[in-house]
Amino acid sequence: MDIDTERKVFTIIKRVLDMEEFSSEGIELIDFEIKGTGSKTQVRVFIDKPGGVTIKDCVRVSQVLSVELDVEDPIPHSYTLEVSSPGGRKKRNWEEEWE
Repeated sequence: MDIDTERKVFTIIKRVLDMEEFSSEGIELIDFEIKGTGSKTQVRVFIDKPGGVTIKDCVRVSQVLSVELDVEDPIPHSYTLEVSSPGGRKKRNWEEEWE
């Protein structure tokens, strides 16, 4: 996926997680990735919060994020969205990576 698409998706994810319903619980973006091509594209979002995220948290974020991604449409074809806990992933700083 090209860098412009990654930046657009990142901006949408951050906007969703900045919503009061998520930010008030301390839910934050740890990492995300866009893998695959065409209809086999996967958007994977890893979130966390103090005490750890639950399946319910992941479902809530996924539902809101899915709508926002559909409205903004940064990916011009079908894709699969997956929101999950970070496991062993460390928080990334995309702004530094994109400079």
